[in-house]
Parts: sequence; structure tokens; C-alpha cells
Amino acid sequence: MKIAIIGAGIGGLTLALALRARGIEATLYEQAAELSEIGAAVALSANATRELQRLGLIDQLERTGVEPTELIYRDGLSGDRLADHAVRKGGAYRDRFGAPYLGIHRADLQTTLGRAVGAEHIHLAHRLERIETVGERVALHFVGRDPVEADIVVGADGVRSITRQWVGGQPLRYSGTSAFRGIVPVERLDALPDPQAIQFWIGQDAHLLHYAIGSDGGHVNFFAVVEGPTAWSGSAGTVPIEPGEAVAAFAGWHPAVRQMVAAGDVERRWGLFVAPPLRHWHRGPVVLIGDAVHAMLPHHGQGANTTIEDAITLATMLDGLTSSNRDARFAAYQKERALRTRLIQRSSWDANRALHTDAGLPDATRHRAMHHFPERYGWIHKFDASAHLSSGPAVRAMR
Repeated sequence: MKIAIIGAGIGGLTLALALRARGIEATLYEQAAELSEIGAAVALSANATRELQRLGLIDQLERTGVEPTELIYRDGLSGDRLADHAVRKGGAYRDRFGAPYLGIHRADLQTTLGRAVGAEHIHLAHRLERIETVGERVALHFVGRDPVEADIVVGADGVRSITRQWVGGQPLRYSGTSAFRGIVPVERLDALPDPQAIQFWIGQDAHLLHYAIGSDGGHVNFFAVVEGPTAWSGSAGTVPIEPGEAVAAFAGWHPAVRQMVAAGDVERRWGLFVAPPLRHWHRGPVVLIGDAVHAMLPHHGQGANTTIEDAITLATMLDGLTSSNRDARFAAYQKERALRTRLIQRSSWDANRALHTDAGLPDATRHRAMHHFPERYGWIHKFDASAHLSSGPAVRAMR
């Protein structure tokens, strides 16, 4: 069968590599003219890095990424530590979860994945316009390109997915929150304590997350979340902002926070959206992975990680797939992934309340969650997609 993957992001590239490990080749179609994303980073947790290790990529990723020293929660005004947990220190995270936690520039991750897949399998500047049924196959129509027919199409095309629309997804749901993001050299952050840690600064109507990236941890990626606007107009995921608007949102906060946001030279505001649950993750030969099916808020840093889990799971389902067992395999894939991704999606939504001090959550409850983070959310990080597949009920039933 000819397998076409729409989107050469983290999910699409990982899927192509997982399929190759099973002796299956796929072709990727990416709308961008090159594999790069400037100004964005990814936090890879153990549920993803253990799979990337199995694909033979972890050594390269550890050379281009950095493992945080600690996870620290701070008061956004005073800067006081509210709770902390060792990550790299003492090998605590690896000992607990069996794989590393890495902060890495998204472009470095995509480069590593893309090189492993091979340029000959990736068609750039292919923006999907529509999908058309042709018997048991589908025709993919790209802007300014000849149509391409495929037996199986995997929609790995992100939050504003064309394939999701074809499968029958509802419009994205705006969360009522938005974010400013940026990457800043560490030498410009002399007010920042513990620059090699992953840190949450919490306060009224807002919080800021940051972690180091790069082989030497020489840059800090930040994601500053604020309440509002109450509604998001238009279909674009970002909107331009006025000079100084991002800094003004954190007026009165700790100098390290204000310095970081100011140094980020923020020019745009990102609307934060989630994808309402889909009744079916597939329609005919078209199936979805990642943000195309379960876009979530970033407060657990699990968007990329759950997408990698999806890719590993779907690759297993595509191994041995035929026209007669296709629908059963896709249903088994959805059964394997739907509950877990939905739980993480809901938990990420709830986390916003815990990180904003005026969101109606009692301080004692908030502090308890911070102090018991490894126990409370360890289920997310310890999950082993490959091991689960070997014994999962959906896979047993499929056999």
C-alpha cells in the first residue's frame, strides 16, 4: 500500500521512522518550503525520549538538547521557591522514569528526524487543498501540484488540519487564554535564578514557563500565558501586538520575568486552542495523529510527546494492514490512544487554574499539587507506548 503522511513535523517524521523500522516506507508531504521553525522549542519527556531512543536518535538529541537541573515553581512577584523537584540532579528523573527529559529547539529536533527519514522521502512546498475519494483510494490535491493518489493517508498536519476537516472534526475551541513566546540568550538574563532549571512562575491571571535549550543550555525558551482576550476573532493562530504589550502584561512581576519577556522582543500573541473530542479518528483510508486529532493546552508540555506516542502506536497498526482489516486496525488505534490523550488534554486544561493564583483554586490545594508533582503526574511520563502495545487489549483483539 502507498502511505502518504500529510505534515513533516514531529509526528509525521516519527511515524515515517517507526514505519521504516517495520520495513514499511511512507512519503511525507509538507506545506513549508523547508523543515525549520524559528523561535520555538520542545520539552521532550520520558514517554517520548524512550521511543526516540528505540529509533536510534537519542544520542544526537542529547548532543543538541539539554536536561534541566530541576523543576521549580516560583511566586511570580517575589521569586520565592514554592516547590522544587530534581531532574538532572542526582539522575533523579532518569532513575524514576528510565529515560531523559530534554529541552531542545524544535528546528534541531526536526533536523534530526528529517535527516534520519531522508530528503528523498519528503516533498516540501506541498500544501494540501482538498481530499477526494477515488474508489478505495484517495486523491490528494495540493496547491499548484499534480494530484497524488494513496491507499492510506495519515493526517499529521497540526492544529489547523485539513485532514481533520475531511474526517469530520469540529472547529477548535478557544481556551480564553493566550501566550507570548520567545527565546533569549542566557547572558541577557542576569536577573534569572537557576537558568538551567525548568521553572513555572505563577501569579494573578498569568504564569510563565521557561527552560534552557541548546547543546550548552545557552538559550532560554519561555512561554508566558495570560488570561484573555475573552474571544478570539479570525482563523489565524497568532495576531500582532503593540510594542511593549507583552511586558505590560507582567508589570509588577519579579525582575527576572520582566527582563525575560522584554528580551524576547515579542511581536505576536498566540491564541491557545484545544480540539474537541472526535467520535472517529479516521474516515475511510484517512487517519489522524497528534494535534490534528487531540490538540491540547501546553501546560503539561505533552503536545509533541503524545504525538510521538501516536506515531509509534499507528505504525504498529499499519504493519500488516490490508484493505480488509483497515477499519478494524484504525478502530484499534483509536481505542489505544483516545482515553489517554483525552485525560492529558483535560489535565492540561485544569493546570491553568493551578498556575493562576486568582483562578478560584485554594492555595493549599495548589501547593499540594506542586509538592507532589512526580506522584500526581508521573503516570504521564512513565507511559511506555511500545510496551503497552505488546499487551494492550486492543492489539490482542486485533490479532
